[in-house]
Amino acid sequence: MSWNDFYQRQQALAEVLDSARRDLSAAFETVPGPFRDTDELLAALHHKWMLQLTGRVEVALADTENAPHGDRVEAVTEAWRRAARDNPGLRAALDVHAGNPALEEATAREHRMLAVAAGLAEDHEPPRDQARVGRAFLQLLRAAPAPDQHTRPGRLRKLIPSL
Repeated sequence: MSWNDFYQRQQALAEVLDSARRDLSAAFETVPGPFRDTDELLAALHHKWMLQLTGRVEVALADTENAPHGDRVEAVTEAWRRAARDNPGLRAALDVHAGNPALEEATAREHRMLAVAAGLAEDHEPPRDQARVGRAFLQLLRAAPAPDQHTRPGRLRKLIPSL
């Protein structure tokens, strides 16, 4: 891929996400030029999401290692929530297309990364088990209310043994 191709793809992704912020259903009515089809566009969007998410997870884990009472589950939870909050159009576009088979493997990779990063699965465990744990973790993360000034962090941690 040339630099020109790269910039065209980035511009097309930005336009799709801008459109998704205004009208999610209309954002995918046509596939922008640099992409062959919706599947390729979704793969590029998920890649963009993973860049946002993994960067935040890595920083959160580094901060947790240096904290006296660091909690990897809470660190990964907050990193995911921050990535979703900072990229609402991207997250919404992926959520709307979550059932698309084109996202199946990419989503499983995301789930595996979340499970291992949170310390809920180990690198040596079968990928299917890692993905299952990560999927359950993400479901809990999304179901649990985000902490505010009236709640204490750690509420999600209490639910983890039920995995």
